[in-house]
Amino acid sequence: MGYFDPSYFMILIPAIILSLVAQMLVSSAFARWGRVRNGAGLSGAQVAERIIRQAGLHGVGLEGTPGQRTDHYDPSSHVVRMSQDVATQPSVASMAVVAHELGHAQQHAERSILIQMRNFLVPAMQFSPMVSYLLIVVGLLLNIAGLIEIGILFYGVVVVFMVLTLPVEFDASRRGLKLLRETGLMTTSDDVSGSRSVLTAAALTYVAAAVTALLNLLYYISLLNRRR
Repeated sequence: MGYFDPSYFMILIPAIILSLVAQMLVSSAFARWGRVRNGAGLSGAQVAERIIRQAGLHGVGLEGTPGQRTDHYDPSSHVVRMSQDVATQPSVASMAVVAHELGHAQQHAERSILIQMRNFLVPAMQFSPMVSYLLIVVGLLLNIAGLIEIGILFYGVVVVFMVLTLPVEFDASRRGLKLLRETGLMTTSDDVSGSRSVLTAAALTYVAAAVTALLNLLYYISLLNRRR
């Protein structure tokens, strides 16, 4: 059966369903809370500026980035990049997103062990997925178990990275909510429930990615075992 093993669909289908559910929840949360004005009436950029100023996150820059839901913190340049909607709209969703990214900035400033461990693996993630797939496929085609084993080891880096991402993202959301409270930006019940809803939905996408990676790893291990 080689690489195109029909049993792979037993992993692929649940993984696709999990990812789709996570994306639907994210889209639903952003659609709902993106229309609700936050209590402070501040855009995402203004929220970020207030948090940076009041929380003492000195040196954190703010920039725009194209696309939707492309917001992220860049540790190499110490910059939070915001999509246009998040930067300009005074919504609960915008407030939650920038607070989360500033949670990452705070992790970086405090040299959180979690984010240091994940950042250590970032260079390896640039080539590990491609190398792992190549070695596994070639190993299967040529029936060379050693190549499959090495490919699985490279893919293990992907799994470790995905798993480490979970506590990093959960902690960033926890920090973000705390920053909003401490800077007085949580002024209404919508601010509280909406921010939690947005960040919980976003976290599920990372859970789905980690579960998918782990299922793939187990499948590759099962292929190796069948060739021994």
